Amino acid sequence: MGFAQLVIGPAGSGKSTYCSGLFQHCETVGRRIHMVNLDPAAEHFSYPVSTDIRELISLDDVMEELGMGPNGGLIYCMEHLEDNLDDWLDEQLENYLDDDYLVFDCPGQIELFTHVPVLRNFVEYLKRKNFTVCAVYLLDSQFVSDVTKYISGCMASLSAMIQLELPHINILSKMDLVSNKKDVEDYLNPEAAVLLSQLNREMAPRFGKLNKALADLVDDYSMVNFIPLDLRKESSIQYVLSNIDNCIQYGEDADVKVKDYIPEGDED
Repeated sequence: MGFAQLVIGPAGSGKSTYCSGLFQHCETVGRRIHMVNLDPAAEHFSYPVSTDIRELISLDDVMEELGMGPNGGLIYCMEHLEDNLDDWLDEQLENYLDDDYLVFDCPGQIELFTHVPVLRNFVEYLKRKNFTVCAVYLLDSQFVSDVTKYISGCMASLSAMIQLELPHINILSKMDLVSNKKDVEDYLNPEAAVLLSQLNREMAPRFGKLNKALADLVDDYSMVNFIPLDLRKESSIQYVLSNIDNCIQYGEDADVKVKDYIPEGDED
């Protein structure tokens, strides 16, 4: 059985930076992970890529040959990947061992993980290949500077949770750029009453019923909470990784090292 992270989130939320920080952390602690690029528009990486969708198809080629724009071209590339799961990707996955840990760096086009079925079908394929997968949703911490932006981020995250039907971890990225951490901490585990009060202060009275419906929705799906991530701190990266590992039960089948449990004086 293999393990995988599906790294998703809006464009500019820091997915590739997260992948780079995660790889460096795992390299430091002696843990092996494999980075897989699923973004056909990517150009440069600060981490070694073991499998790259651009070997199959690239956005530049699609735009040049088919005359598509960037958004339509990206959807075309991902649908082409979907059509080649049992051929190209099957061949790529043969290079990995049964218990390998893969991190998929996905494009930032939001419809790919909210309502277009491409990534959902990709996840189903990984499950058929006996991978245990966790969705890692990144949201820029600058995006939650006020309650209206926070609600928007929550709705996108919730849509991805429902669409992908995976164990799900929400991360507030770029915490190193936040000057006042208290402003963000209020949104890590929000209460519906607090959200509703803030929404009513920010918006016109005629939106009162809408505000209540949104606040209640966040409260009903209480799984929508966020873990702050500061890539400058190894402890922050390790905390996020531990939460993800717990979601996919990574390491639970590892062999127990008997020598760690031999009482002193009983070595013989």
